[in-house]
Amino acid sequence: MSTPEQTEHLVLPGVLTAAEAAETVAALAAVQREDGALPWFRGHHLDPWDHTEAAMALDAAGEHEAAERAYDWLARHQNGDGSWYAAYHDGDPQQPTDLSRETNFCAYVAVGVWHHYLATGDDAFVDRMWPTVFAAIEFVLGLQQPGGQIGWKREADGTAVNDALLTGSSSVHQALRCALAIAERREEPQPDWELATGALAHAIRNHPERFLDKNRYSMDWYYPVLGGAVTGPEATARIQEGWERFVVPGLGVRCVLPNPWVTGGESCELALALWVTGESDRALEILQSVQHLRAEGGLYWTGYVFEGNKAFWPEELTTWTAGSLLLAVAALGGDEATTAVFSGERLPVGLEPDCCR
Repeated sequence: MSTPEQTEHLVLPGVLTAAEAAETVAALAAVQREDGALPWFRGHHLDPWDHTEAAMALDAAGEHEAAERAYDWLARHQNGDGSWYAAYHDGDPQQPTDLSRETNFCAYVAVGVWHHYLATGDDAFVDRMWPTVFAAIEFVLGLQQPGGQIGWKREADGTAVNDALLTGSSSVHQALRCALAIAERREEPQPDWELATGALAHAIRNHPERFLDKNRYSMDWYYPVLGGAVTGPEATARIQEGWERFVVPGLGVRCVLPNPWVTGGESCELALALWVTGESDRALEILQSVQHLRAEGGLYWTGYVFEGNKAFWPEELTTWTAGSLLLAVAALGGDEATTAVFSGERLPVGLEPDCCR
């Protein structure tokens, strides 16, 4: 169990004290099953993306053995085609509850594995996880469309859903860059992955029409920045354009317009995107604004309805909400592995084809 001394690097004024950070890390770790699974909360489901995000938060807090057990769970229960199912009841691999296989869920293992390597320097772990990462990326790229965007998923019967989600494709973009970094570390270049990443970045930056229109969702606003596809002045302008639509001062970030509902996960991810663009002060303000979601015991409510019958809703304390907060705090606090993963440091650049720049 983490102590306040072990979580001093997660201290952030108005967000976490060392004792509060230790409490949150301990609460997150307590949800983990003995086999390494990290469901949303015990009795609910596990999805591979949020499982990985929670594992990354454990690494950011120095709980490397717990994080490694989470990645071992993924390696043990990967499907033969390189995928994972979209949901498992309570993280039980024998009880999948959604047999579709979502591309961004499957790709994210590469982000987690690279983050764990940067946190531990464990080359043996990278070698052990490489077949898992390779198979997952190959599955995902099997749904890449001619325009570069990534199809959403395969249904339970194997039917490809080729419609692309901007948020999902932006997450896949980050995952592909992490997968390429892992391949480089192993001295196993993957030129096809490089081409795929460049084509995806071009689609995200220049062709919104190639994605389903989900601009009511805040994730579609900031994820192209968080996923590293939109950078520099364009990233700053994109964040500024959506600010008044999605940010509720003092409460956090709306999940979807026009609903009067702020959510912790989206708020913390926006803070990460702000940090990426160099706006650490605004990132800190966002993280401070969602502390009303903190519950007794150190976990966080998923969201809060701030009009009408005001209430925390849904009534759940999710590992991924706590995980996103810990990762955002770790980035602002200068945690080396977390800053490298989200800033793009030590990740490949310049992959977009010359004809498309």
